[in-house]
Amino acid sequence: MPTFQTYNVTPTLPAVLEPLREMSFNLWWTWEPSARRLFRQLDPELWDRTNHNPVRMLQLSRQSRLEELSQDKTFLRELKQVFDAFEKYLGRKDTYGKTGAASAIKNPIAYFSAEFGFHESIPNYSGGLGILASDHCKSASDLDLNFVAIGLLYRHGYFRQQIDKEGFQEAINLNQNFHHLPIREVRRGDTTLLISVPILDRQVFAKLWELRVGRISVYLLDTDTPENSAEDRLITAELYGGDLEMRMRQEIILGIGGVKALGILGIKPDVFHMNEGHSAFLGLERIRLNVVEKKLDFYSALQVVVAANVFTTHTPVPAGNDSFPREMMRRYFGAFAKELDIPFDELFSFGQTRVDPTDPFSMTILALRLSRHANGVSKLHGEVSRSLWKDVWAGVPVHEVPITSITNGVHTKTWMAPEFSALYDKHLGAWEEHLTEPDFWRGVIDIPDAQLWETHQKLKLRLIEFVRDRVRRRLERVGESPEVIRRVNRILDPEILTIGFARRFATYKRGTLLFSDKERLKRLLNDTTRPVQFIFAGKAHPRDEAGKALIQEVYKLSRETGFENRIVLLEDYDSYIARRLVQGADLWLNHPLRPLEASGTSGMKLAPNGGINLSVLDGWWREGYNGNNGWAIGAEIDNGTVEFQNQVDANSLYQLLENQIIPLYYAKPDGKLPLAWLQLMRESIRSVTPVFNTQRMVKEYTERLYIPAAKAHETFSR
Repeated sequence: MPTFQTYNVTPTLPAVLEPLREMSFNLWWTWEPSARRLFRQLDPELWDRTNHNPVRMLQLSRQSRLEELSQDKTFLRELKQVFDAFEKYLGRKDTYGKTGAASAIKNPIAYFSAEFGFHESIPNYSGGLGILASDHCKSASDLDLNFVAIGLLYRHGYFRQQIDKEGFQEAINLNQNFHHLPIREVRRGDTTLLISVPILDRQVFAKLWELRVGRISVYLLDTDTPENSAEDRLITAELYGGDLEMRMRQEIILGIGGVKALGILGIKPDVFHMNEGHSAFLGLERIRLNVVEKKLDFYSALQVVVAANVFTTHTPVPAGNDSFPREMMRRYFGAFAKELDIPFDELFSFGQTRVDPTDPFSMTILALRLSRHANGVSKLHGEVSRSLWKDVWAGVPVHEVPITSITNGVHTKTWMAPEFSALYDKHLGAWEEHLTEPDFWRGVIDIPDAQLWETHQKLKLRLIEFVRDRVRRRLERVGESPEVIRRVNRILDPEILTIGFARRFATYKRGTLLFSDKERLKRLLNDTTRPVQFIFAGKAHPRDEAGKALIQEVYKLSRETGFENRIVLLEDYDSYIARRLVQGADLWLNHPLRPLEASGTSGMKLAPNGGINLSVLDGWWREGYNGNNGWAIGAEIDNGTVEFQNQVDANSLYQLLENQIIPLYYAKPDGKLPLAWLQLMRESIRSVTPVFNTQRMVKEYTERLYIPAAKAHETFSR
């Protein structure tokens, strides 16, 4: 029987095009439109086929095309301009990190997160936590902080979503080749750099991959290496996959392995920031190092470690926080307690409130106990967190519980459409230099109505064309008839009020609240003069049957007579779909069960693109809503039954749509432009953009948490 071998033939990049390779391995291109345009010019079809991954695109490009571009003077001129901008960005000296308050931090800030969502071509994230972590890193780069991030690299990433003919979500596992991604394996000479972490009765090894994000590095740990058993190679196989044992092992690799990775890289941070509780074991490992290497007793080591730790909690309900039973903790950390020279029960108590000795070991409580600085991610979430975790500080009044709040933001340039960026540059000036200055953004009043509306409508049309293309591809995949596929062009209308709803399909987000009165909804959708249309997107965790049922409900309704073409469900929600939606939707719908949305960030992304929010007063919108920049659904109810909240909010939603939103959108006194709606767009841009961004957020972290932590670390390390 003949044998076959597969060879990958990689083209040779002409020397004059080498800057393309250098830029492809730095995620600066993910937020720089000119760089993305440049890569796309190589081969638009290949750019889309590789999920906008320049590294893979260069690997697959035709040699003849590369040779052709190496002789194209126009392309080479554009390449030089983009590469010059790249080098200028990296080499800039007048930065917040070098000349501002952050220059007080001498050694790096180490930021730990279980997921990062930098771009759709690197599917190392499941949702908002990963997107927020990545936007945090991007702004740390923009501000030029002394900053490094630590995470895990998942072979299967997070699943691809397919919706079958019945509307059921199917989870398709990925099998990534990391050498096709814009990351590089960390090596020492010709040798792969490995760290080892004791887990149960064995050493588990992890190699490191470096992801360059502008001026900073993100190091991702990967246990899929030949030194490990088949079982241990799977530890970093899947984000949030497996059972509780797997979650324990992942969090040991992230926390303990992450500290070891920093050590082998020679990085000695002044600050350790835990983004959610997944990495909290880093505190125990740092205590162990102080006990074993510096010969401190446990409580002296504890003081040193706590001083430098910052913890951000994102979850407003106890059930959403990881916890482990006592016997599991004993198996994994019994020997560890001996190294700390304390009884196991004493170590275990650091993950409990100490009110009920039968409680499991909570990673959030461990992080709180091992951090001098802790915060929620909106003002309301700070209030909720102080109440939720008050027993960690027994006897302390709730209002004095030491959990502050820093409201989330978004990396504006990542989410802003280039067309709006150009509009602001033209009428306001260099907006990137004045992003966090509210007075600067008052200049949106000077943007002519026609230009503001034309820019938005262009993006809305692009969104609708994108939606039709995605729906068409899905119908072809599931084997629909040519007649059904031809009808795709009837889906959505760029002249109709378009409302977006895209997020994780968890039950508390109430994805089908809109469907509580279907006849009323049908009248809104099919009004002959003032119709509306909705675009839905989102994934449910593969084990969340209730979430998957919500997706199926949306899909089935979108197929019913009277709803079809006006309600669309997009499959395989990712950051690319998110960008298209927030850049093109007129209105963003968000109605979580209050107060279960810690912050939320999707609505923040809409505002710089001229979109308007329609949301429950939860998370960030409780701070962002000013009465003139969008709408608030329902009342601030925290203690009613779920059924009562659903009833109140659904009725409020319909009344707002019928009596305020729809009439305002279609009111065109001159017969051409919705002048009152345009004023609302301006107010949304003006009030949200300068405040709800990660540049402001990271500066807050720096000045309120990082600098005090670094100073305390210096004091206790003497």
